[in-house]
Order: sequence, then C-alpha cells, then structure tokens
Amino acid sequence: MGFRFQELENGGKNIGVLYAKKESHAKGEERVRILIIEDDPKISSFIEKGFRESGYAVDVAADGEDGLYLARQGVYDAIVADLMLPKLDGLKMIERLRTQKINTPVLILSAKRTVDDRIRGLQAGGDDYMVKPFSFSELLVRVQTLLRRTRHAEELMHLRAEGVSLDRATRTVERDGERIELQPKEFALLEFLMRNAGRVVTKTSILENVYDYHFDPQTNVVDVLVCRLRRQIDQPFEEKLIHTVRGAGYVFKKK
Repeated sequence: MGFRFQELENGGKNIGVLYAKKESHAKGEERVRILIIEDDPKISSFIEKGFRESGYAVDVAADGEDGLYLARQGVYDAIVADLMLPKLDGLKMIERLRTQKINTPVLILSAKRTVDDRIRGLQAGGDDYMVKPFSFSELLVRVQTLLRRTRHAEELMHLRAEGVSLDRATRTVERDGERIELQPKEFALLEFLMRNAGRVVTKTSILENVYDYHFDPQTNVVDVLVCRLRRQIDQPFEEKLIHTVRGAGYVFKKK
C-alpha cells in the first residue's frame, strides 16, 4: 500500500497528515476512510493499526482543533474521537461539527464512564459511545454498524436505476445527467417505480403508495399519472423505461 504526505493549512499552521492513497475495489469503490482523534499516541497507534489491518484508510489527529479541521474536509466515512482532547475538547468539537451540518457518524471513545458522561456525549451529537479500556474487535464492529446505518440512510434518500437518479432531500430528478422537473405526484410515482425497479407494480399498489388512500380500482387516475410521468421521463429519450404489463400493471426497466 502506498502513502502520500500532505500538509493542510489550519489557522496559519501546517498540519502534516499521512494519507493512504485511495485504492479501488474491484467494483471501483474507494476504501472507507476513518478519522481518529486521540491525543494518546499509544492508543491512536493501536487503533490506527487495527483499522489499517482491517482494510480501512486512516488519518489521525492529536488534538481537537486539528480533528475539527480535518473532519470539516468532508472526506471521512466515520470518526472515532476522544473527549478529553487538548486545545478543543471532544464535546465542543462534535457540537461544532453538527452545527455546521457535518453529519459524519462519530463514535466517542473515552475514559469518562458515568451515565451522565455518556448522555452528554450522545446529546452533543455522538452516534455511539465506548468506554476505555476497550476491545478493538468491539470497536471495529461498532464502527461497521455505524457505517451500515449511514449507507442505509443514504440509500433511502438517493435512488439510482436505469440511468435515472432521484434525490429525496432536494426533490431533484435527472436522467443521463439531464435535469427533469416533476410535479409532487409524478415524483412520488417515479420513486415508487424505482424502488420496485424490474418488478411489476399493480394499479392498486400505486394508489395505496402514491395517493396514500384507496380509490375505486377502476378509476383512470393511475393511467393519467403514468401518462404524465412518461412525458417527462420517457418521451425526450429514445429508450423507454416505464412499460405497461397488460392485465397486471407497470414495470420500470429497460427493454
């Protein structure tokens, strides 16, 4: 594994950070990157070695100010942070991250062990809390759990299928990089079709999931809505994605 040394400027000083070069998996995905914020060199070295041996890319900061600065770069998938840090304590650092809308999951690793300590850490914006001394195997599993939760939340907010991307947070839709403006019900129908891509969905299921109440199944409200969505999603493009399955319903897929 190769490394590069990069100096980042923070408040007039340079922070030397050892970065593992981003390596790609077979599917082209970059390795997960972990930020460790810990002032005890023995503990930080132990954690760093464990994560690297488990296949993660790791960066280390030795105080709260440098940790906050690195975390703001937005390149980390998870953060492991102590609370009793020099220059800026861990609670204030986490609070500042959350105030600045940086939602990277944070696992607090601290010698503070009372229930009140754990409550304060979680209320400040921590996502999990472990007490020192600790087992690295448990730490690894807890971080992996945070990563799964984060990815699941992202998958719920961002859908991609057949060249179409849908973002629930910004209510935006693109097909092959071209922005498409949809009305609320058209957006809801597209989301339902994309979540069931490749599967036939019935008119009744569309009524229940898009309109959230029951119509007479014989009504043409679904046909009208599908027609409107096709004009936006399919008509400008050569390849059609929304197909009628006679006697069954509709399917979202390429032919």
